[in-house]
Amino acid sequence: MKEVLILLYGGRSAEREVSVLSAESVMRAVDYSKHTVKTFFISHQGDFIKTQEFDEKPDEDEKLMTNSTVELSAKIKPSDIYEEGAVVFPVLHGPMGEDGSIQGFLEILKMPYIGPNITAASVTMDKIMTKHVLDTVGVPQVPYVAVIGQESIAEKIQEVEDNLVFPVFVKPANMGSSVGISKIDSVDQLEDGLREAFKYDNRVLVEQGVDAREIEVAVLGNLDVKATLAGEVVKDVAFYDYNSKYIDNKITMDIPAHVDEKVMKNLRHYAKLAYRTVNGSGLSRCDFFVTKEGDFYLNEINAIPGFTQFSMYPLLWENMGLPYADLIEELINLGKEAFEVREGHLK
Repeated sequence: MKEVLILLYGGRSAEREVSVLSAESVMRAVDYSKHTVKTFFISHQGDFIKTQEFDEKPDEDEKLMTNSTVELSAKIKPSDIYEEGAVVFPVLHGPMGEDGSIQGFLEILKMPYIGPNITAASVTMDKIMTKHVLDTVGVPQVPYVAVIGQESIAEKIQEVEDNLVFPVFVKPANMGSSVGISKIDSVDQLEDGLREAFKYDNRVLVEQGVDAREIEVAVLGNLDVKATLAGEVVKDVAFYDYNSKYIDNKITMDIPAHVDEKVMKNLRHYAKLAYRTVNGSGLSRCDFFVTKEGDFYLNEINAIPGFTQFSMYPLLWENMGLPYADLIEELINLGKEAFEVREGHLK
């Protein structure tokens, strides 16, 4: 009998378009000799909608439901996704997706799921919290200033001037895929950058800009953690923003990245250290900055990295000899393993 894989996609965050693209890639790559795929769309309003089921690989032109094609007549109660023996792949990015909320919901339902547990999801979703946690184990990070919504913007602008050097990057603490991020070249632009970031979160990170390459390492595992050779995003645009990542695809990738052997070893080491420190499970992509002098800084941990055909995470594992379909199978097994461990601790 085939095992059911449930894809949860869409979501309430500004990253929902990325989620749809990722889910469509996953649904085409699943091993249908082992699995039946059932899909559920979470609308922008937070409604759960029952969507397509697949018992064999869908046609290339098959599209999943989106907010523009949503059929509210198929709305269900969130708990109706429950199916005994099924494994859930929450292909969800950003708040209400990879921040621990959906993970807690699935644990209440007693369902195995792929990806980070509640702790790892919530810590890595909040960029400020991530920095605090990784500081404790000595993971290299760029200087930063945290800005909380109720604090005086004028005072924080002064703190940035006193402690950082322009350019800086302003980022919502709980957002990904470059949503709400601004590059700020001078102090007179800073207030506008902060206000843009505050549209998405009431916790904002102002981070020192560095003249560096963007190097990424994919991590896989629960207790037994593996890391890939690093890959590099080669940009055709000045700022690697949301459109260049997912819409225009104006990027190429060097896999493996052309870095010194010692730097490569350090990146893999710190990727695994960071992953273990935040209690990672399933998967993550660790993004580093590497300067021409060979200094490196962990920029962020993506607990549910993109799974589109353009995505770095699956390409890094493919370079290590683990093809996309096999990677999905490994993630399913890791999700079931993590579920058995959680349930075992409750007996």
